[in-house]
Amino acid sequence: MSEIRLVGLEESMAPALAAIELTCFPMANPDDLLSEADISAYARVFPEGYFVALDGETPVGMGAGIFLDFDFDHPQHTLAGITGEHQCGNHDPDGDWYYGTDITVLPGYRGRGIGRKLYEARKDLVRRYGKRGIIAGGALPGFFHHKDSMSVEEYVSAVVSGELTDPTLSFQLSNGFEVRGLLENYMEDEADDGWATLIVWESGSE
Repeated sequence: MSEIRLVGLEESMAPALAAIELTCFPMANPDDLLSEADISAYARVFPEGYFVALDGETPVGMGAGIFLDFDFDHPQHTLAGITGEHQCGNHDPDGDWYYGTDITVLPGYRGRGIGRKLYEARKDLVRRYGKRGIIAGGALPGFFHHKDSMSVEEYVSAVVSGELTDPTLSFQLSNGFEVRGLLENYMEDEADDGWATLIVWESGSE
């Protein structure tokens, strides 16, 4: 298999990247996912914050985000509400935080370190721009298999303690993120009933 490389977003990649979104979030409302129009807007607004993993010339994963300020005293928010139009409309070059709007790797390419490369690229961006760190609403795809037997709070606690493994949250924890709370109705996704974790990585914590 060829070496995976990371490049910056180009508008011509939008159709392939939008298709990756639909493949990787099959239970989500497509309206909550990055569309071709959203990705094209990203290419105009903040392409530096959008990293694309390529196998040869074929996109196989991506990590997107914008700069903004965040009020930890009032942390509840939805993905659409905090990011604005096209999930990048609220980008503020002077914002203190990089807000991760999306990180996705095609199923056939998982386990090859692509997600870790994407997180490292984000962290390098934060350091380069002197931002405080990374914030995101983390999906909980594994909750789908446990939601009939435990609450989301119990599930997240079990993942954080290592009793359970979640494909997304466990990986985020291994990359230095902390859970700072739960977000309700973050986006419409049958897998986690709209719940997400508020995860934070602070620059200088590693």
